[in-house]
Amino acid sequence: MTDLTSLTLAEARKGLADKTFTSLELTDAHLSAIEAARVLNAFVMETPDQARDMAKAADDKIAKGEAGPLAGIPLGIKDLFATKGVRTTACSKILGNFVPTYESTITSQLWRDGAVMLGKLNNDEFAMGSSNETSCFGPVGNPWRRDGSNTTLVPGGSSGGSASAVAALLCMGATATDTGGSIRQPAAFTATVGIKPTYGRCSRWGIVAFASSLDQAGPIARSVRDSAMLLRSMAGHDPKDTTSVDIPVPDYEAAIGKSVKGMRIGIPKEYRLDGMPAEIEKLWEAGAAWLKAAGAELVEVSLPHTKYALPAYYIVAPAEASSNLARYDGVRYGLRDQGRNIKELYENTRAEGFGAEVKRRVMIGTYVLSAGYYDAYYLRAQKVRTLIKKDFEDCFAKGVDAILTPATPSAAFGIGEKGGADPVEMYLNDIFTVTVNMAGLPGIAVPAGKDAQGLPLGLQLIGRPFDEETLFSLGEVIEQAAGRFTPARWW
Repeated sequence: MTDLTSLTLAEARKGLADKTFTSLELTDAHLSAIEAARVLNAFVMETPDQARDMAKAADDKIAKGEAGPLAGIPLGIKDLFATKGVRTTACSKILGNFVPTYESTITSQLWRDGAVMLGKLNNDEFAMGSSNETSCFGPVGNPWRRDGSNTTLVPGGSSGGSASAVAALLCMGATATDTGGSIRQPAAFTATVGIKPTYGRCSRWGIVAFASSLDQAGPIARSVRDSAMLLRSMAGHDPKDTTSVDIPVPDYEAAIGKSVKGMRIGIPKEYRLDGMPAEIEKLWEAGAAWLKAAGAELVEVSLPHTKYALPAYYIVAPAEASSNLARYDGVRYGLRDQGRNIKELYENTRAEGFGAEVKRRVMIGTYVLSAGYYDAYYLRAQKVRTLIKKDFEDCFAKGVDAILTPATPSAAFGIGEKGGADPVEMYLNDIFTVTVNMAGLPGIAVPAGKDAQGLPLGLQLIGRPFDEETLFSLGEVIEQAAGRFTPARWW
């Protein structure tokens, strides 16, 4: 029953409700697909026994008429989310074979609503990366390939395993996290839909921390409707997370298909970068034309501090990472290397346990927080962050409902093609996405077309705080106009 894997989440929900197939059949189809696609390295831990048990429990609830909104739907979980009794490593050697005794708030809400866990998905180590090449389990392959080429491409990062698994039809949706673009950039690279909700919309409790003032969880799915369904289960107030906002969670799915007539869509002139590929510019214009045809009004807007966003982000994020990662010392859990004294134990454990990119960011973060440099770097970056946030506030105050931009500066690139000698080359992948995290706003990436080599490209919509509904309405307009794309199977 392999055709079951090609259903959208919404179609699978209907099939389960109509008893056309069972959750166990749906789950088995996905487990077989995962087995056949191990070359992609999307999953770092498969949980078939647990998945089948959860599917049987979902079938029982469906039969009794007690089904939750995601009953029987098989999902993949990024290896940053703590899963009780199932190894959680953040794809870092330093966490070793850490098995949490607790469940993250988001995954517990998904299980509450009846979802099924297929396993844990690969990601960049501690979510630090834009290509999913820094994982201690090795890089993830993108199911898409350039026309006429056998080169394995990156799926984007850090949520590369999530995006790759959804695009390759290995799961019906996946959890992901976004600190500077880690949901939206992989979604754009794999023709999937990814939404980073407003900061505080989803609980961070039980998610391995990278940069606490920027991290936000969200879903990656096959369609705008699927992502709306997943976000409804993932979002909500959590007293265990002090940054979680106590406001009602709307029915996001109800926003799908709503008229966008009269909405004002901002086109920021600062996102027109020197040397931006013509096909990205063309795609952006096409997206604007689709929204205009649906009745939206296009207005040029200015976000003058955009050019400072990337350097400010790469000060704030490493600073918070160096603080968060200080807990990995080899004493309480995870990897432990020997030393003649406590200082040596710390040094040896961290030298052995952290990968090159994590070490680089910890060193940068420690430097910008050190005496004599704190004011020059960290404090200044935080002031820039306030200005970036104000740019968006000024736009929205003028009646702009959402902002349309490209999602990435290019399509997916080959494994090992970028960032080898110059890490900054890799950091530039986040140029269109980091402003959203710095300002704490919601952003969605929707597939919108292909480049000359047949690779998917995405557009990004940025919304007002806690107005994800507008993004779903507008995203669906783009999805309807562009159509959905799936990669040709080669694995």
